[in-house]
Amino acid sequence: MTNYPLTELTETLRNRTERVAEVVRNTAETNINVRLNLDGTGQSHLHTGIGFLDHMLDQIARHGMLDLDIDAEGDLHIDAHHTVEDVGITLGQAVFKAIGDKKGIRRYGHAYVPLDEALSRVVVDFSGRPGLSMDVPFTSGSIGTFDSQLVHEFFQGFVNHALVTLHIDNLKGANAHHQAESVFKAFARALRDAVELDPRAQGQIPSTKGSL
Repeated sequence: MTNYPLTELTETLRNRTERVAEVVRNTAETNINVRLNLDGTGQSHLHTGIGFLDHMLDQIARHGMLDLDIDAEGDLHIDAHHTVEDVGITLGQAVFKAIGDKKGIRRYGHAYVPLDEALSRVVVDFSGRPGLSMDVPFTSGSIGTFDSQLVHEFFQGFVNHALVTLHIDNLKGANAHHQAESVFKAFARALRDAVELDPRAQGQIPSTKGSL
């Protein structure tokens, strides 16, 4: 259990079920185990067999202040597509499970993050409705050996199972690695803001409908 400063928000965290989840996804193509704590300290243990994906997942954990463990085995002898997509799916399922009834969360989050010449904007809404709008004109089809198209597949899998609306825009960028990393860092910051517990809205669903 993470130790938090003694604040009103801390008491809220202590008085509710820990926002943790573990999800296992086994298919003919991949075997994936995801464990996360939404109220973590940015620690991660990542083993997907895809170095660049591990690097991006580490950005989510570190800048989103999630504790995140992911173990994945996929059919990498074919290519990385199934593994990247299914990690996105399983992470989305874990976030959906950990967020619970959404009472007291801020719901919305947004962030602009630069990385050298690249600048990305990400906006997320825990709306209960899956939707992805992504405009990232990668300047290269590959980042090392990683197919840059798989960034979209990762986030599509995530939104479909986290049930969030997600807008991703790379506003500037000349280096594809920088473009992708600024996207993942901005996603992490936006996610952190959206799932944060608002001490002024304890026990309230952040919707005029009364449910999300």
